Amino acid sequence: MKIKTGIVLSIMMFLQYYVWGSWYVTMGTFMTEHLGSTGLQIGAAYSALAIATMISPFFVGMVADRYFAAQKLMGLLHIAGGILLFIASKLTSNAPFYWVILLYSLVYMPTIALSNSVAFRQMSDPGKQFPVIRVFGTIGWVVAGFMIGVLAIEHTPGTFWMASVVSLALGLYSFFLPDTPPLAKTPSTAKSILGIDAFVLFRDKPYLIFFIAAIFVCIPLSFYFGFANLYLNQSGMANAAGKMVMGQISEALFILAIPFLFNRIGVKNMLIIGMSAWLLRYLCFAFGNMGPNAWMLYAGIILHGVCYDFFFVTGYMYTEKKSNERIKSAAQGLFTFVTYGLGMFIGTWVSGFVTSYYSAGQVYQWQKIWFVPAYIATAVLICFIFFFKEKREIEIVK
Repeated sequence: MKIKTGIVLSIMMFLQYYVWGSWYVTMGTFMTEHLGSTGLQIGAAYSALAIATMISPFFVGMVADRYFAAQKLMGLLHIAGGILLFIASKLTSNAPFYWVILLYSLVYMPTIALSNSVAFRQMSDPGKQFPVIRVFGTIGWVVAGFMIGVLAIEHTPGTFWMASVVSLALGLYSFFLPDTPPLAKTPSTAKSILGIDAFVLFRDKPYLIFFIAAIFVCIPLSFYFGFANLYLNQSGMANAAGKMVMGQISEALFILAIPFLFNRIGVKNMLIIGMSAWLLRYLCFAFGNMGPNAWMLYAGIILHGVCYDFFFVTGYMYTEKKSNERIKSAAQGLFTFVTYGLGMFIGTWVSGFVTSYYSAGQVYQWQKIWFVPAYIATAVLICFIFFFKEKREIEIVK
């Protein structure tokens, strides 16, 4: 891959995740302060992305990969997305806002696969070159958080305006990306998209237990994405969105240690560390404040790297190790579909219900709210410790 191509792709990846990071973290705060939303309505809005995650593989696999050049379709979707984000910023009631966010999510989520497709097709050695390009996506998310603070737009519709402008810019930029014509002669089937061939993994008891645990861990994850920014703002933390990028920086740093630790301490210990971090994080949030316990709020943010990397990144690696060559792609697709799709869908509704239950108007009983994901993480952790019995040398499922 030429240096010029690498720069072009890095800018693409930076903008791709800058758009997402501009509005996603602060949406709960926006809905509370501008729409008067309940916790359940916030949870419903966040569930839109989970719905789109379950639907977008069908669109990409059955339509996009067969009929359209990836960069052109990506451009059209981002332009449409920019318009929808601007519309979302102008809405003043919950019902239309939900439908616009759902429509936007259905437009945005396919662009993640399309941007990856554009990048992979230009690479001579994707295993070495893609991580270098992909890290600019994390940088984009971090910079978006910093810009929210610099522009002082966290409590305004300006987060959606910024996302809208960048989305439109990325849409136009996409038409100048390297040409990536469709390769598929025949469309993917629902069976291949859902990863049904990988169901053989469920005959392996350790993997089945891990898989179930992964679905339940998505519930604590949903509490963080949906309500952490609102909580930190109501706790009195200035520039909460800017402070929350410490979680993404932590994620980027800890991911470097995952391959080394995976072989040193084993998959079970890695996953236990990840689940324990979820428990610790929510205890920090439950007892933290902007007084003497301010360090607990910052610890809860920084723990994101351990929470996410040690469970979900390790989970992808574990899935890779367990799968034979015939089902590797199907297994990764299934894991993504069930966690970020089904698991997050369940998690967003559970978090929304719990938050509504422990609130009166815009007044939230945050300690009681954070205890719920802490209890869930504890239950999953205990069950996992007792029932997950993987051998030191991971056996491939035939």
